[in-house]
Amino acid sequence: MAKIDFGDVSEDVITRKEFNLARAKKALKGETIAVIGYGVQGPAQALNMKDNGIKVIIGQSRAFKTDWNRAKKDGWVPGETLFDIEEAAQRGTIVKLLVTDAAQRKVWPIIKKNLNPGDALYFSHGFSIVYRDQTKVIPPHDVDVILVAPKGSGTSVRRNFLDGAGINSSYAVHQDATGRARERCLALGIAIGSGYLFPTTFEQEVYSDLTGERGILMGALAGVMEAQYDVLRKNGHSPSEAFNETVEELTQSLIRLVDEKGMDWMYANCSATAQRGALDWRPKFKKAVAPVFKELYQSVKSGKETRRVISACGRNDYKERLDKELAVIGNSEMWQAGKAVRSLRPKTKAKEITRATKGVAGRKSN
Repeated sequence: MAKIDFGDVSEDVITRKEFNLARAKKALKGETIAVIGYGVQGPAQALNMKDNGIKVIIGQSRAFKTDWNRAKKDGWVPGETLFDIEEAAQRGTIVKLLVTDAAQRKVWPIIKKNLNPGDALYFSHGFSIVYRDQTKVIPPHDVDVILVAPKGSGTSVRRNFLDGAGINSSYAVHQDATGRARERCLALGIAIGSGYLFPTTFEQEVYSDLTGERGILMGALAGVMEAQYDVLRKNGHSPSEAFNETVEELTQSLIRLVDEKGMDWMYANCSATAQRGALDWRPKFKKAVAPVFKELYQSVKSGKETRRVISACGRNDYKERLDKELAVIGNSEMWQAGKAVRSLRPKTKAKEITRATKGVAGRKSN
């Protein structure tokens, strides 16, 4: 176990050095991992485990033809490694519930009746367990309940695995019925390709995750970009110039410096004019958005966001509604400008990304 210091605070994390793949395979010997849901996280986690020599089967409803056909295209064989949800749950000793949060509520009765004493129930999100008064997902007392939450989309989980880097993940044990819950949890974390694992709880994971994706990772990022783009366009800047100064420079240059060595490193490697402006305006933006983040966190913690997810995402026509909402974004001038700008990038990059993410769904969600 490695210790990371953050000034006055330190955390213990698990790395591949302390818990290597050989140990993970030993811990999972004799287990059958049933991945329920082949949508977003399911393909990446299943393929990574398979490539690591772990026994994996898929449980996917045939009614969702796109996901069923993707599983077949990725090499899962109906009747051998690809089954309907109920049969996969019957065959699995570790059941990974990776359908969407809203769908977990619907499939839970099928999963619950097929869990045997000593089995493990695995999540990549604390949603269903933490908000069990809404989801009705209440596991029996004789199974392990564990969590490994990769900090990225299915695309990133698979891409990082193929690159050999791995993605960082959080892990938690909610219920230890066998005395082996933590060992199973860490083994699965390594088996799906995590570079390192940091401890959390189901509550902390879901509170931070729902806040993060509604906030800086997706919601706030999109909103701030749109606001700056609109101001630039209204002041006479061309679509390409507005997009380049809002998105392209961020994603193709600056964020890579942040990733490399941190925000201070990025600042240090920009012009003096950029540094000065950033340092002066940073506290203004922080003051402006802090109240929004406080409101957001309370909405998450109170269960309001969960009710919204279950209500909206559980509708029979949700996919059609979602497509319309996403089309508004995709067809906006800003992202049409982005499409044009991206077309000018070197083609080799697109080919590399396509090759790395082949067969893996992309959005950050569970």
